[in-house]
Amino acid sequence: MVNPLSENEERPPAPTAVTSAKCRIMLVDDHAFLRMGVRAILEIEADFEVIAEAGGTDEALAIIAVNTPDVVIVDLAMPGRGGLALLTELKSRFPSVRALVLSGHDTEECIRTSLEHGALGYVLKDASYDELLKAIRLARTGEHYLCSAVSKHVVSYYLGGTPRPRARSGVALVSRREREVLTRVAEGDGNKKIAADLGLSVKTVRKHRQNVMRKLSLHNSAAITVYAIENGFLFKDPAA
Repeated sequence: MVNPLSENEERPPAPTAVTSAKCRIMLVDDHAFLRMGVRAILEIEADFEVIAEAGGTDEALAIIAVNTPDVVIVDLAMPGRGGLALLTELKSRFPSVRALVLSGHDTEECIRTSLEHGALGYVLKDASYDELLKAIRLARTGEHYLCSAVSKHVVSYYLGGTPRPRARSGVALVSRREREVLTRVAEGDGNKKIAADLGLSVKTVRKHRQNVMRKLSLHNSAAITVYAIENGFLFKDPAA
């Protein structure tokens, strides 16, 4: 979880130049305890108002359609349609809503894929309170922000010159069709849509999905999402 300020740190002042209205924030994470903790620390700030919480993408979209927030803070790995599906929906259906990822995953693939899907910021769950506040305030104005640990990771990656080899654990066990299904599940598509798009029966899609999960020891759609991201299946890379 995001770390609170230490005794020696000062809380960053709330900006006044953007607008006098409070920043309306929505938290989307399947862990209620984490949402409760983040909500508690955000509501200390005079310029923040947490207007809603959701445990998944579909619930979040239903709320957003009625009560549009300024900034949505979303986790990547959630049951059902994961965080990437929410980022995609926000980008296409609610372009005025700014998205910020709060994640426990710090790989280049997770960061890059999130940004490609519309996130304006990426903060790790063990980052400082100060960094989360800064990320939210910058996201509200349409600016990008990566927490310090992520920035160092990205800079090191690009300055290294040679991309780090991807582990791709177990990929050799997965057939081409199973990989297609895995990728579509990670992007938030349901079995019926996958079947229609790939020209398969729903039963066949379910079978491919079960085979992928068994071969890769993945136990739910959240695990599928993380696996697909961390193995580079989702971001735009011709060499993938």
